[in-house]
Amino acid sequence: MARILIFGDSIAWGAWDIKGGWANRLRSELDKSELGRPDKHIQAYNLGISGDTSGGVLERLENEIKARIPASKEISIIISIGANDTQYIKSENRVRTSPEKFRENIERLIEISGKYSQEILFLGLTPVQEEKTIPIPWSPDKSYNNERIREYNKILEEICGKKEIPFLELISLFEKRGKESLLFDGLHPNSKGHELIFQEVIKSLEKNKLI
Repeated sequence: MARILIFGDSIAWGAWDIKGGWANRLRSELDKSELGRPDKHIQAYNLGISGDTSGGVLERLENEIKARIPASKEISIIISIGANDTQYIKSENRVRTSPEKFRENIERLIEISGKYSQEILFLGLTPVQEEKTIPIPWSPDKSYNNERIREYNKILEEICGKKEIPFLELISLFEKRGKESLLFDGLHPNSKGHELIFQEVIKSLEKNKLI
């Protein structure tokens, strides 16, 4: 029995989707396609935590993996993190995670994941609607902008390319489809946005033979 472990923040967790987010949609699809075939069943675990950063995932990654390795040790790991790392805190005049620290965290996440699986997929960041995220209404001291989103997304893409790890680019996809129609509050995807991510994740998993 194979397992997919999904790590991330509120977008991975599924905020603002009536179906529980792209990760929950993935689980539902896998459950449906493998129904009645326990020998082929792939279990998907959503380990996303709202508000998490690359540093937060790093702190819990190995323990979470160890707790969920089946006897067969066939696992795939999906990591969707980075948006909260780009968060600007006005009162402290700083970004929540510096680009240098973010790079270090991502490389360490890959190193730890690689101890348990060679089947790893990173999701890129999604763009924001700046008129709604500078600042964010629920926390006026904090903001998100697309310049930093792109900077951190580039770090992810560069590291994945160097280490030959599949990377799913989402910024261009959201912008091509019209990001305003895919975002709930300027930051989190709405149901249409989650459905789009889910469809792209399925394609990427199949393309890279992870399912």
